[in-house]
Amino acid sequence: MSKEVLTMKLLKEKFGVCKLDKDELIPEWIQNSQFYSVTKAEDELSIVCSQDSIPGEIKCEKDWRILKVEGPLDFSLIGILSSITTILTEKKISIFAISTYDTDYILVKNKDIDNAVNALSDEKYIITY
Repeated sequence: MSKEVLTMKLLKEKFGVCKLDKDELIPEWIQNSQFYSVTKAEDELSIVCSQDSIPGEIKCEKDWRILKVEGPLDFSLIGILSSITTILTEKKISIFAISTYDTDYILVKNKDIDNAVNALSDEKYIITY
């Protein structure tokens, strides 16, 4: 990818990544979240949503923040996610990525978000709030 300036928006909420049984239906409680993503795989139902929406008995990893790549992004663009993950990998920052039709969402643990924002800003990414 040629180095072009991208804008990323840091969403305000904290999010959780949940694992449900592969045979469970998509739960109604996710609809309380302004952002959610559901992935059904062969061995699990995975949900990302506002951590305030998640009932206490659900298996999940909480305290994620989301950096949204402002889009829409053209499908012909190459290396956007790779560029972001390389920058964060060099800073030893773990991520969880979600891609949609229009854009990419990078989840970073809340404890690492300031370092992630600084690392991306140093590489000329524009971070909005």
